[in-house]
Amino acid sequence: MKSLIQIIKEAEKNRTAIGHFNISNLEGLKAIFEAAKELNLPVIIGTSEGERDFIGTWQAAALIKSLREEFSASGGFPIFLNADHTRSLEKVKESLEAGYDMVHFDGSLLPYEENIKRTKEAADYIRQSTVNSQQSTVIVEGELGYLRGSSELHKEPIEIKEEDLTKPEQAKDFIEKTGVDLLAIAVGNIHGIIARTNADWTRTDAENPPLNIKKIREIKKLVKVPLVLHGGSGIPNEEISAAIEAGISIIHINTELRLAWRRGLERAFKEMPEEIAPYKILPSAIEEMKEITREKLKLFNRLV
Repeated sequence: MKSLIQIIKEAEKNRTAIGHFNISNLEGLKAIFEAAKELNLPVIIGTSEGERDFIGTWQAAALIKSLREEFSASGGFPIFLNADHTRSLEKVKESLEAGYDMVHFDGSLLPYEENIKRTKEAADYIRQSTVNSQQSTVIVEGELGYLRGSSELHKEPIEIKEEDLTKPEQAKDFIEKTGVDLLAIAVGNIHGIIARTNADWTRTDAENPPLNIKKIREIKKLVKVPLVLHGGSGIPNEEISAAIEAGISIIHINTELRLAWRRGLERAFKEMPEEIAPYKILPSAIEEMKEITREKLKLFNRLV
């Protein structure tokens, strides 16, 4: 099986993107894995610090390992695990010890020089660590720029300011000084979706700010590492395609999966009001999340 960095580099070369989907429970992992396997496409599973606190850092790693091993006879399935939005060296160490394939160190809320210092510290630790056999292949992602919002439904517009956006020259400097393998950038993307929902938890058309495609091109022209787009939920398909063409190689989806999970549960409770067995209720949520994942993977890989 190819390494994660090889797969990302191929996506970068082919102007496609790897889907990155966050989970906090087994239903989410099941939905994402089934969609990726049916399409035979690599996928990255993300767990933020909050999601790791809930599902368990070691437990998430064990689940991913078990899926790889189940398909070891065919070379293993290309499913990888990222410690998303990690903000301390302590949490970096924890993720490495558990066996994560990738660590996203998020110092974006720090002053620029402090972000460089802390990100470099994390990157150096990961590359020098011998806590597990994967240490030589663990990928480090840094982040530069400010993404507003959180992974939820926002009822009010979110204003993007020019100072929020990643500066191309600064991005080049940041990569040179930190040595990260990937860079997450702010180009008009936000965490979450600005939209209302209907009674059945379907959403109206999202009103997220438009992506600055020109900014993506400017950054890509100056940096030599693959670029990551966080906050991919709620962005129109045509903008996603344009972002990939401009140089984005990984796209994060979380809020749309959470919305699908809620929608599936609402449907199940409506159809089976007396049911109390989780394994009979939860498949509706899984199917809703699976459909979202399938649509996104096809879009990211130009299969639509």
